Amino acid sequence: MDPDFLNVFTQPAGLNQFLAENVIAQGEKKKLIKPTSSNNPKLEELKLLLIDWINTTLKEEHIVVKSLEEDLFDGLVLHHLLENLGSLKLDVDKIALTEKKQRQKLTVILEAVAKCLQLEESQLKWSVESILTKDLLSTLHLLVAIAKHFEPNLAMPPNVQVETITIENTSRGLKTANAVEYITENKENLEVQSKDDAFDELFSRAPDKLDAVKKVFLQFVNRHVGKLGLNVKDIESQFADGVILLLLIGQLEGYFLNLRDFFLTPASTTEMLHNVNLALDLLADGGLLNFSVNSE
Repeated sequence: MDPDFLNVFTQPAGLNQFLAENVIAQGEKKKLIKPTSSNNPKLEELKLLLIDWINTTLKEEHIVVKSLEEDLFDGLVLHHLLENLGSLKLDVDKIALTEKKQRQKLTVILEAVAKCLQLEESQLKWSVESILTKDLLSTLHLLVAIAKHFEPNLAMPPNVQVETITIENTSRGLKTANAVEYITENKENLEVQSKDDAFDELFSRAPDKLDAVKKVFLQFVNRHVGKLGLNVKDIESQFADGVILLLLIGQLEGYFLNLRDFFLTPASTTEMLHNVNLALDLLADGGLLNFSVNSE
C-alpha cells in the first residue's frame, strides 16, 4: 500500500479536519498552506502590509480590502490595481457577477500580469483557478510579484515562509507531501554580507587559518554534545540536518527538546529543513540571533 496514502490516516486530528474541509476531486492535485502556518507572525505581517498597500493605492477609488482571500478572487481589485499601478487598460468589464465572467476576467488580467512581468507559464506560482477558488498561497505569490515589479521600494518582510501540503487524490487514495515554501525573498542580513565581518575577513584574507578556527569550533561543540555520547568530526556534513545543532542548543540553554518536535534521524530534505528552522527559531526566541539565516 502507498505509504503516502497511509500517512493520511496517521495525521494529527487537526490536519485530518483540514483535509476534510479541502475536498480534492478525483485526479486533482492541490497545494495549500498547512494550518500550522496560520499563526505565523511574519505571514500575518506580510498580509497586513499587502492589504494596506492595496488600500493606499486604491484610496481615491474608494476600494477597501479587508481579506486577501475574500476580496481578490473575482478580479475587481486586481483590475483596478493594475490600471492604477501600470496604467494598463484591460478589455474586461469592471464588475463580473457570474463565475464564468469572473474566470474570463481573471484570464485576461493574469495574462496581462505575465506579459508585464515577462514571466513564462512555468514560472507562474498562481493560476486562474487558484485565484478564483480563493487560494491564499497563490494570491500572496501574485501580489508579491506585482508589488516587486511596480513598487520595488515597498518594504516587504524578507524570508516569509510557510509550511505547505500538496494533496493529490489518486485512484489509490489521497497522497500528501509536505514542504517549506518561501513567499518573499530569502535574503541574508546585510551585516553578514559586510566586508567588515570577521568571517568574511577570514575567508578572503586568511584562508590558511580557517582549519584552525574550525578545530576550535569542533572542540567547543564536542565538549557539550559529548555529554550525550556524540562526537562531531565534520562541521559541514554533520550540521546539515539540524540534529546536532538542536542538541547543542539544548545543552547550552539547559533544556530538553521533545523528540516529537524534531526529526532525530531525518530522511528527507523537508525533515532536515524542519530541524534547521526549529533551531533558528529557538535561537531567535532566545535573543541569540539578530539577523536572518538561510535555513536551506
